[in-house]
Amino acid sequence: MLPLVYHPIYSQLELPANHRYPISKYRRLYQHLTEDLDLLQRSDIEIHQPVPVQADELKGLHHPDYIDALLNNTLPAAKMRRIGFPWSQQLLDRTLTSTAGTRMTVELACRYGISIHLSGGYHHAHHDFGSGFCLVNDLAFAARHALTLPGIDKVMIIDCDVHHGDGTATLLADDDHIITFSVHCEKNFPARKPDSDIDLALPRDTNTTDYLNAFSGVLHLALAQHQPDLVLYDAGVDIHQHDELGYFNVSLAGIYQRDHLVLHTCREQMIPVAAVIGGGYRHDHQTLIAPHSQLLHAAMDIYLGHRVPSLEPTFTQEKPHDGRA
Repeated sequence: MLPLVYHPIYSQLELPANHRYPISKYRRLYQHLTEDLDLLQRSDIEIHQPVPVQADELKGLHHPDYIDALLNNTLPAAKMRRIGFPWSQQLLDRTLTSTAGTRMTVELACRYGISIHLSGGYHHAHHDFGSGFCLVNDLAFAARHALTLPGIDKVMIIDCDVHHGDGTATLLADDDHIITFSVHCEKNFPARKPDSDIDLALPRDTNTTDYLNAFSGVLHLALAQHQPDLVLYDAGVDIHQHDELGYFNVSLAGIYQRDHLVLHTCREQMIPVAAVIGGGYRHDHQTLIAPHSQLLHAAMDIYLGHRVPSLEPTFTQEKPHDGRA
């Protein structure tokens, strides 16, 4: 079974003209999966719809005053500008629902071994402020929730969004039960990059082969060293060579190979994976659907035996280095 988590509210947010955030991509991705690929006709794929979290649930992770200010529209204008969205009730509703979606994805992954959220990855939200289109850190919230589930004593967040997971790193810096692993462009947003437990910072213009070889070695070492009971995987596609905020030179096939590598490695080691689609930025929102779809293609190959032959992994993996991750 391959459970997917989605809610129509993800794209129901009115933004100013020419806003950089590709709000329609969630609806477009869902339509592609259900209409073009006709996935709902498959008995081994299910769509789950989350119910919004309660605001008070977030106060164990974020500062209560920050959450109250978000709810009451009393954040200073400068802090809303740092987030990058104008305040609206729509914004709050989709944030609470998407956060619930990542939590649900974790629960489904523990049940089925894999689950994919067609949203999520808001890793720039810190304890008492939001940033970079992120109000609430769904990754940290869901990872903390995972530790309350039977058999989950250690979680690893593998964040492959091109931007460093700074909010996740600071929120979870003192939590020995959650390992933060960020693979990102060394010279990109945010300017200040606090230490994750594991950081793989790659130079601008990193190509597909160099990206996969570097990531593969650290991935295998990190899993062997920490032996997590659950992986929370941010499959951001802003590593793509045509992304407008990415600065990497990774191909579409390279995105598939990365996703296949993570899912295949975790399945081999019997580690459940809760995946979110993460970031991807283009003015033409429709062009993001192919990159984001690669996660689904990889999952269908590995977990359902439905292959996409033209995009199977072909890179040559280097042997992991002997140092610590």
